[in-house]
Amino acid sequence: MTWTSDEKPPEAVIPLSAWPRVVLRGAFLALLIFGGLGVHMLLRLPERLVFGQNRPLTPWITQTVCRGALAIMRLSLQIEGQALRDRGALVANHASWLDIFVLNGAARVFFVSKAEVSDWPGIGWLARATGTVFIRRDRREAASHAATLEARLRAGHKLLFFPEGTSSDAQRVLPFKTTLFAAFLSPELRNFLSVQPVSVIYHVPAGRDPRSLAWWGDMAFGPHLLRVLSQPCAGRVRLIFHPPLCVADMPDRKALAFACETAVRAGFDRAR
Repeated sequence: MTWTSDEKPPEAVIPLSAWPRVVLRGAFLALLIFGGLGVHMLLRLPERLVFGQNRPLTPWITQTVCRGALAIMRLSLQIEGQALRDRGALVANHASWLDIFVLNGAARVFFVSKAEVSDWPGIGWLARATGTVFIRRDRREAASHAATLEARLRAGHKLLFFPEGTSSDAQRVLPFKTTLFAAFLSPELRNFLSVQPVSVIYHVPAGRDPRSLAWWGDMAFGPHLLRVLSQPCAGRVRLIFHPPLCVADMPDRKALAFACETAVRAGFDRAR
């Protein structure tokens, strides 16, 4: 389900004077992303042959590219707390496609995404190349998901997913869906996993619509990207890494989801 708002999203109006900035930044961004992807693919083949499913090299490339992209878009990153070091997963609220760059820039993680994203032009290809785990939000496939997640977690991958299941206008935290949490409570995983809640809070310069960095509902990606690139300064994003929660301490998926949502919501409300 896609979240929608009764209020119209900000219009993607770009003044004529901002177009040189859009073109220049867009060119640098494309060069960075596709150049980084090329290096990633060249390294991934020997990495796979030597290390198998482990990825000790390529996540560094992804993180460097994402930090560079944030710099090009003039979106500063402020980090509070420390990303998970033990085996496990991270969960965060979701407001925009920018979350991918923000969270990848802050920690070397692999996203868990809905299966439909793999078919999106361009974005799906990039997601597959960087190791995204694609799943269907269907309880009947929970056993299959658990096996896939277990293999990735045992390989040392830090997985990250958005339990809201959709993005919002960056002004709220939506209720967490509990289905995917069940995979972490399987007997094969629960005794060695932690789940870390992460609050993502966007701040825009004074005078701009506070929702201007959010991307939700049926908003088109292209116009939103151009609007972000047109701004002299996109703004600031604050990440709050909360203390990890031990999965073994949780009686069921609903309790785990509730604990994560409570931490994410508290950090979000405090930061705003």
